[in-house]
Amino acid sequence: MQCILVIDDDTAVTSVLKRGLSYEGFAAETAGNGMDALSKLRERPADLVILDIMMPGIDGLEVLRRIRAVDDTLPVLLLTAKDGPADQVLGLESGADDYVLKPFTFDVLLARVHALLRRHQGDHPQVLRFADLTLDTGTHVVRRGSREVGLTTVEYKLLQQFLLNPRQVLSKDVLLDRVWGFEFSGNVVEVYVKQLRQKLEQEGDSRLIHTIRGAGYVLREE
Repeated sequence: MQCILVIDDDTAVTSVLKRGLSYEGFAAETAGNGMDALSKLRERPADLVILDIMMPGIDGLEVLRRIRAVDDTLPVLLLTAKDGPADQVLGLESGADDYVLKPFTFDVLLARVHALLRRHQGDHPQVLRFADLTLDTGTHVVRRGSREVGLTTVEYKLLQQFLLNPRQVLSKDVLLDRVWGFEFSGNVVEVYVKQLRQKLEQEGDSRLIHTIRGAGYVLREE
């Protein structure tokens, strides 16, 4: 599960973003000031940082400079109430990857988050693993043990969601939104889960994708 650290001294903002990001399948952490944020990053590296510029003590730009001193690849999305071009340029030149102006809608921020993670993942392919199942995001090769599993594009995207959220129950609505990206019949999820299971279990391998009646599906060992 990808971890996002939200850094903002406004507890209303951190609360809303933590709840929204958690619902979207991220492990969301929060920090109310720069020192706390830097401490949390040392304890647990994040996959992306959402950083407010205007904070008491160490402001967001100084936090960004300190992050970049030790990690020049971590995606950082700035939150700023300053909409002047000079302020935006300063933030980007300080090492930010993107910025969102306050006030913002969660949907806009989420789209920027996904875009940054896709861009970063393209530069740094991951190999997602669970039990004897692996998925290489760079080559799109899926293996069950030493056996290569041939998947369609949709099956690949569906399996990727399970591997990004192991042992977490994913509802049909969540899978429809993340895999298909638009309103569609929930029956299509059942069809593709069945196809995916058949391919993963075709040589007598154990079941990894389980049905949770009335809730959805979960990737876990029997």
